[in-house]
Amino acid sequence: MGDLLIERPRGDRPTFVRAARSVRILTGGRVPRRSRHGSDDGPQRRGPTRAESRRERSPEYREGPLPVDAVQAIELTKVYRRGRQEMHALDGVTVSIQRGRFTAIMGPSGSGKSTLLHCLAGLDTPTSGQVLLGATDLTRLSEGRLTRLRRDRVGVIFQSYNLLPQLTVRQNIMLPVEVAGRQVDHTWFDTVLGVLDLGDLLRQRPEQLSGGQQQRVAVARALLPRPDVVFADEPTGALDGPTAREMLRFLRASVEHLGQTVVMVTHDPLAAEHTDRVLLLNEGRVVGQILDPTAHLVLDVLADLNGALATVAATGRHGVPAPRSARHA
Repeated sequence: MGDLLIERPRGDRPTFVRAARSVRILTGGRVPRRSRHGSDDGPQRRGPTRAESRRERSPEYREGPLPVDAVQAIELTKVYRRGRQEMHALDGVTVSIQRGRFTAIMGPSGSGKSTLLHCLAGLDTPTSGQVLLGATDLTRLSEGRLTRLRRDRVGVIFQSYNLLPQLTVRQNIMLPVEVAGRQVDHTWFDTVLGVLDLGDLLRQRPEQLSGGQQQRVAVARALLPRPDVVFADEPTGALDGPTAREMLRFLRASVEHLGQTVVMVTHDPLAAEHTDRVLLLNEGRVVGQILDPTAHLVLDVLADLNGALATVAATGRHGVPAPRSARHA
């Protein structure tokens, strides 16, 4: 692995850069995205086509080929104000989430992980910038259309499973589709049940289930509407080790066998090991990414990131020693 460096491409905030096979080098504090013309430049601003305008008027409209990116953030900011004080939870984040991939968002406490996930899912409104779910700009939707979009095209898995105790497992899973007034696709329903191994539990109520079984029901409920993206906010945070591993295996299976796109906020390197890509956040900015992560690599990179940032804060130096994995190679 190469040396860990600190650069200052914009202002005085450091950017984490590592030259390694599995860690993508960043420039300007952003993850570059490949455009449809083959360049690595950011998204080009242009006027909407007639089809895109129609999609914006109707979030449920999905005619034509799907974009390669399931969701994008473009120059996203989120500022919280308390009196005269401002706290920048997100500071110009530009990032793309590829369709059919499992992506983790990691970083120190207060780095903006959950804020980014909530903005991408349409659960929170950014101060400025754009969020594109496919070709739909969430920031241009009315509250009513945003609610319908979340219902039909976004799945969310919370730490607390939010299962209704008076309903059976079957009823809990089907609830979002029935509330939307849509017909349940029973072939898809059976597929989801098979992947998550829930077929024998359909008549049980939540209090009769283990924590891992309840979490699987929450995953099935998120998958049944066939959303564009499933967002999971620390889904293993309240689970014991074996249950957490089981949960992650099922999320991985939903990507590999059902073609689902999953975005997960986590602080756990073992959880990140199940993903295809880790986005690293610090102080509201994307400062790096890890491709094909392992738990040891994630631990190493996070330790080097925290150490490098501490060195810059204390001394203003732009470089630190090579990471441990390089020193012991």
